[in-house]
Amino acid sequence: MFGFSVSATAGAARRGEIETPHGTVRTPAFMPVGTQGTVKALQPGQVRETGTDIVLANTYHLMLRPGAERIAALGGLHAFMRWPHPILTDSGGYQVMSLSELRKVEEGGVTFRSHLDGAMVALSPERAIEIQTLLGADILMQLDECLRLPAPAAEVERAMMLSLRWAERSKRAFEATPQGRALFGIVQGGVDVALRERSARELVGMRFDGYAIGGLAVGEPQAAMFATVEATVPHLPPDRPRYLMGVGEPDDILGAVARGIDMFDCVLPTRAGRHGHAYTRFGKVNLRNARYADDARPLDAESACPAARDYSRAYLHHLVKSNEVLGAVLLSWANVAYYQALMAGIRAAVAAGNFAEFAEATRADLDAGDPTP
Repeated sequence: MFGFSVSATAGAARRGEIETPHGTVRTPAFMPVGTQGTVKALQPGQVRETGTDIVLANTYHLMLRPGAERIAALGGLHAFMRWPHPILTDSGGYQVMSLSELRKVEEGGVTFRSHLDGAMVALSPERAIEIQTLLGADILMQLDECLRLPAPAAEVERAMMLSLRWAERSKRAFEATPQGRALFGIVQGGVDVALRERSARELVGMRFDGYAIGGLAVGEPQAAMFATVEATVPHLPPDRPRYLMGVGEPDDILGAVARGIDMFDCVLPTRAGRHGHAYTRFGKVNLRNARYADDARPLDAESACPAARDYSRAYLHHLVKSNEVLGAVLLSWANVAYYQALMAGIRAAVAAGNFAEFAEATRADLDAGDPTP
């Protein structure tokens, strides 16, 4: 059965655990994104060895290919991708916004043109829940409308109100799903504090299992994002997990944890790895840079991840410049491991009551930059 408990706090920062049918998620948690049933460039075992408890899979992509019904017939997403641990599926709303050139949003749902073959596809709140249920997700998300910011105030309010009506329909549809799974509502409202408060209060009244803050990290400054989180969290129940969607820079995570957020997801670790960038304790390292051609140092000699600890920067530079697949594999592995080490450090610091000091020291290391050879 789904459950959430908080074991320690440090200011607004929380350490806890989420129980799901496929295992426990330690929070604050970072979810690597397995868009199409795979965390890009990595085997499931590698992902697990980094300390990952839960991955995110994408409803939009999987409904288009290979199809939710096909995955269900093959045993569900856990068996299909050989990940017997917790999975959260997003609703697909963000991808409809970002990937489809032709879409129509109406009260009933959204109709869009597939980026794969141009076919017209309809996605309603009820169909989004059905797809996620067929996939077998442990945590499902309501369908919402996500806008790019900045956007006109009237448009932000319209999308927020539509998302609330879709939340009610998603909740009703979820009542037919197998017990033990969870459904999260998504707070919308742009960076308008009053809209965020209204959205949060109405969603809490619907009694979701958890609450996400959506519609951020879509073009607004970090200060606006933090202010929005700060204004929203007090209106969310303390006994339910809080999820900040799509946020993933290390400094963003530290700031959001300090404001009471428990869950994160982002494509950055694997996307950066595929483009020759490594996340380390010393900040981001661009392995395409010629300065690393003769650098015998590993990315981080103290890392528990073999990719970060055992391969020289010179070799990683060579792989990246040669467009070798192994370069993307090693850097994606190192990046996911860095993120999970960061989350483990956050959890330990909250438990010890010194999260503020940990965050300050972590930022100082990141700001100092990559040490000179």
